[in-house]
Amino acid sequence: MVLDRDERTAEDRQPPPGSPVFEAILENERNRRYLGQRLEDADSRVDTDLLGDIVRHGPVLETLLEEPLDRREIEARLDVSQATSHRYTQWLDEQGFVEKVDGRFELTWRGEVIAEEVLRFETNVRTAHRLTPLLDVICDDHREFVVEPFADATITVAERDTPYSPVERFVSLVDESESFRGFNTTHMAPLVLGEFHRQIFEETDTEIIYLPHTVEKLLESYPERAREAIDRGHLALRTRDELPYGLAIFDECVGIGGYDESTGLMQVIVDTDAPIACEWATRVYASVRADSEPLDERTDSIR
Repeated sequence: MVLDRDERTAEDRQPPPGSPVFEAILENERNRRYLGQRLEDADSRVDTDLLGDIVRHGPVLETLLEEPLDRREIEARLDVSQATSHRYTQWLDEQGFVEKVDGRFELTWRGEVIAEEVLRFETNVRTAHRLTPLLDVICDDHREFVVEPFADATITVAERDTPYSPVERFVSLVDESESFRGFNTTHMAPLVLGEFHRQIFEETDTEIIYLPHTVEKLLESYPERAREAIDRGHLALRTRDELPYGLAIFDECVGIGGYDESTGLMQVIVDTDAPIACEWATRVYASVRADSEPLDERTDSIR
């Protein structure tokens, strides 16, 4: 049953609470554009040479984050010479990042924080590079997309010899799921793709938020089947005047789609079953849904 705007629950109106890790990621994302100014105001910028040295010592920091090691173990783990391991540990000791306990080098609390931040930096840089096909097509006005949860995502890009591979990946995810929620700037899949629309009309419990004109095209293409699915409560359609990109929430994973503005074809889909990404997607969907309209009037018009 699709609720009217006045009947929405508090859960519809407000994003669900997140885990502490998720909240920390969101807070970092909100603050990232102001961090430089905050550092300037505090007159506490870190010397760029020190930042470079910290990154260069990332491998040994990561190794010691796993467990304390003696110098020979560091040499074996990193495949470095005795002179190099000595240089590494000496520098870490000078910075207060390690202390020697029972012959092994152990990260201090400060060292652990630095090691974790180096790993986070590397992960986010790598993720941003991998997500370039998606980031290139997401509107610059919509910055609620957070890269960190998608570090291990599967990325499917349309290539010259496989232009429909993102759509095929998306349809396969729908086929594997019993429920589906999402929003999109255009049709989730081409209207001519009958198998996909049979799935959302007959097989999968579906709720989709579209732009108004996109819904109209869908209803024009499948008036009887859409009406039957809506009447059975199997399909809920909602509209919103603006949408940032394509978001799909399946039973076990989430997907983000990017589209070619000129053709409307899906150019890339990024999907993952990472819990933190699913949590992010659920919150974004709840926020977008709360600002959307049910399709009651339009569905009456196709009866």
